[in-house]
Amino acid sequence: MHPTVASAVMIAEFTRLVLGLLIATFHRPIADYMLEQERSLVVLFRERGVALPAVPSTQTVRTLYFYVGIFLALLEIFRIWLTLR
Repeated sequence: MHPTVASAVMIAEFTRLVLGLLIATFHRPIADYMLEQERSLVVLFRERGVALPAVPSTQTVRTLYFYVGIFLALLEIFRIWLTLR
């Protein structure tokens, strides 16, 4: 593999790793924002007669975003390890 291409691949891998860590770090504000948007959509659809289930609790959504961030970070660490191996 050409060194420039290998560098670009590693930069992309580290960028994904940082993204996963940022999601895990800022999971509360991300989850709160997404939950607010979801609640707005549920109200909008219910006004138009579409029955939707209740939105999950705040703690559930925060935990979900934290786990998504950790999963992405671990996946990228594994991919980087495989690339360097």
